[in-house]
Amino acid sequence: MYTLYFGNKNYSSWSLRPWLLLKHFEIPFEEHQVQVSGKGAHAAHRAYSANGLVPCLHVDGFQVWDTLAIAEFLAERHPGLWPDDALARARARSVSCEMHSGFGAVRSAMPMNIKLRLKGKTPSAEVQADIDRIVAIWTEARTQFAGDGGPWLFGRFSVADAMFAPVVQRFATYNVELPPVAAAYRDAMLAHPAMVAWADAALAETVALPAYDAVADSYGGPR
Repeated sequence: MYTLYFGNKNYSSWSLRPWLLLKHFEIPFEEHQVQVSGKGAHAAHRAYSANGLVPCLHVDGFQVWDTLAIAEFLAERHPGLWPDDALARARARSVSCEMHSGFGAVRSAMPMNIKLRLKGKTPSAEVQADIDRIVAIWTEARTQFAGDGGPWLFGRFSVADAMFAPVVQRFATYNVELPPVAAAYRDAMLAHPAMVAWADAALAETVALPAYDAVADSYGGPR
């Protein structure tokens, strides 16, 4: 039996990924939601996560932490989480790793905050470069590997889609303008039943992290 420890649904971008993966593939698991501070590792988390961070997946008491490690672990036990075609699978892994380790400008300027809907502003050059690269990844995947162009990045839903799910939420929050292919992918992801369920739960949360909420002022306020 799996148990997933994860953070606040409104803020915890890393937590969304394995939760979405488990939900989409209908893999049974027990949910344990905990409070996050938004400031990295926390001593209180070490009771259930060796590195002091969430998400952390427990498998009969054994801990697997880090989102991508959790995804790979699940993929070894549940076939179909990566594309079947070898080249598509390689590309899906490449872009998943790129998302896992990159796009620092977008992460810093646009922390995940599902409750906000902002007017948006002209991004800095660094943020725009990240946005452009993400758009290029989505466009290539949907046009080259998805067959009919969608709805998911590599034809059927995969780890890659789960890895980009928080960026989808960020682009919605900060009103990022996207070209048609990328916009269609964003809309498909936002309409995914598990994404809707996560967002609904986020909206119902009462915990507020001021450092995240303050970003609204720099993005023109609510739209």
